[in-house]
Amino acid sequence: MVDEIKILLVDDIAETRESIKKLLAFETDFKVVGSAGNGREGVELAKELRPDIIIMDINMPDMDGLEAASLVTKAVPTVGVIMMSVQNDSDYMQRAMLAGARFFLSKPVNMDKLYSTIRSVYEQYEIIRRQYEQMQNNVGGPVLIDPDDLKKENDGDRAGHIIVVYSPQGGAGCTTIATNLASGLMREGVKVLLIDADLQFGDIGMFLNLTAQSTIADIAEDVEELDTDFLDNIVVTHDSGLKSLLGPARPALADEIRENYPDAVREIVAKINTYYDFIVVDTASTLDAVNIPLLDIATKIMLVVNPTLPSVKNSRLVLDLFDQLAYPQEKVVLTLNRANDDRRKGSGITSERIENWLKRPVSAQIPGGENVERAVLHAINKGIPLIALERDHSKSPTRDYVDLANQIYASLMGTGTEDEQEQETEKRGGLSSIFGRR
Repeated sequence: MVDEIKILLVDDIAETRESIKKLLAFETDFKVVGSAGNGREGVELAKELRPDIIIMDINMPDMDGLEAASLVTKAVPTVGVIMMSVQNDSDYMQRAMLAGARFFLSKPVNMDKLYSTIRSVYEQYEIIRRQYEQMQNNVGGPVLIDPDDLKKENDGDRAGHIIVVYSPQGGAGCTTIATNLASGLMREGVKVLLIDADLQFGDIGMFLNLTAQSTIADIAEDVEELDTDFLDNIVVTHDSGLKSLLGPARPALADEIRENYPDAVREIVAKINTYYDFIVVDTASTLDAVNIPLLDIATKIMLVVNPTLPSVKNSRLVLDLFDQLAYPQEKVVLTLNRANDDRRKGSGITSERIENWLKRPVSAQIPGGENVERAVLHAINKGIPLIALERDHSKSPTRDYVDLANQIYASLMGTGTEDEQEQETEKRGGLSSIFGRR
């Protein structure tokens, strides 16, 4: 029996609302429970009717869709907002996503596209609906729901931890962190996959000196047909043993995926994650229909921030969005890259100030400076992760990447007591933060 998806329509043009309502009526799993002519009315109806999906126009009188979406997602965290606008540009899309929308469609709307988007967003929100329901029925704080519980087919037996490396600021160092984190998680008996989800300008292939005959673009259309044998033929293996799924070879292919198969990367990860202990996903800086579903299903989000005002400001906006989406705070690992030395006066924005501004602890720090940049650049030019290139792991920055990987591993795989982890970290003189202790 198919779930009934309750839908609220918000558009200032009555004819548009009626037209969409009639077309949605042809789908047996859709039920339009209400309609509103402006954002303010839409917010009130959302609180009253608690729909699963809101289809909302951006440009409306009294209160526009962006403000309404922000208020709705705070008041009704289980609702998925699909935004529509005649203005189809990246600025509008990003503003819509920051306001809490889950998808952005341009007018006039292609109904087949709308049908599939409604079902996709509804499915993405299954985790949040179940989490919210359990939170309402339990006094002891948020209940974390493993995305694996939602999979209909689960014939893998690996841990399936999904680590998404993301920064809202381009050039923050996500690819360097992702490649070294994936490399550092590798050990005997542990399967690790690195995925390049920066579809337009991904650099994993360049960082690891890898080329592939097939990429994400070759499987995006037929994710349902994906199996481990097929995946093995697409995944490329680095000389160090690290396996990678590379992004499209040409930027134009990224646009095709975003337009026609925005859920493809998420579906790939969800379909294969139990065949790996860790899947590390490198992402672009945009908040779009590709990245947000990945953030939803992530076990951990490595939010990378640099010690600059624009980076901190954008990270604050992203953390606000995560709060709107009811992400548990422990899901987000605030990672300070190119960190300044807090002991030196005048060295720039310190980690303490960043923690105060973001109201979150910095869980990991990777140092900056000429020597660090030189070491990282040397590794990139060699096409080898710094962790694999440098045999001496006692010196920074290699030590810091190793510490980061070890802490993530211990946090998720549960190896060793907290005291043992802390003692080992102190011996290496690396990260001072122990995950789960802040």
